[in-house]
Amino acid sequence: MESKKNRLDRFIAVKTGINRRDVRLLIAQKRIMIDGQPATQINQVVDQFSHILCDGQLLQNNRPIYLMMNKPVGVVSATKDDQHKTVIDLLDSPQKDLHIAGRLDLNSSGLLLLTNHGAWSRRLTAPEHKVNKVYHVTLAKPLTAAYIDAFAEGMFFPYEGITTLPATLKILSEYVAEVTLREGRYHQIKRMFGRFRNPVLKLHRVSVGALTLDNRLNAGESRILTNEELQHLHNTPEPFAFENTD
Repeated sequence: MESKKNRLDRFIAVKTGINRRDVRLLIAQKRIMIDGQPATQINQVVDQFSHILCDGQLLQNNRPIYLMMNKPVGVVSATKDDQHKTVIDLLDSPQKDLHIAGRLDLNSSGLLLLTNHGAWSRRLTAPEHKVNKVYHVTLAKPLTAAYIDAFAEGMFFPYEGITTLPATLKILSEYVAEVTLREGRYHQIKRMFGRFRNPVLKLHRVSVGALTLDNRLNAGESRILTNEELQHLHNTPEPFAFENTD
């Protein structure tokens, strides 16, 4: 998702039609307020969540939205699709500009995060941040200890010419494994089990970082994340910088 930061003078000009050269006077007369404080510079940076007033007129009052969904099988992780129902279609009251932070494919289920905050989702999904993602995987054939070592070593994918980061595999039962990834290559889990010629029957994401799917959510249901969950998700000592809104 592209950045939505902007210079103050450019923002005011677009929203009001006021010439950008005249914004300096408005600032000097303290007629522009940003987040409750008088604006100070024409090149002051504002973003999509800055609360902005000009001569008492509200120009912007967007609030960040962070949703947890229990994605069902058969629904695509997209905002629009001509063939399948999308996760946006499942929302009781679809919100503007939502996008998916960490997709699941059509036949996978579980924890999905949706937001209108691009910087937040990039922080969460960028490979360099190595946020753990945990999946429960049901296989067609029995598991053995050989899987544990192979996942821990990483696997070379010749098509991309890359070796996956080490992954953790725990055997939960004869046909069910818990897999923890720190990256998200294309169909990575299915391809890793494919090395053993063991088809994946079910793939269900149970957590992202410190955030675990709420087991009270039925398939297709969603809810807003709490500030406590946002804090834990990023393991920060202070509450997350943005508040939620219904």
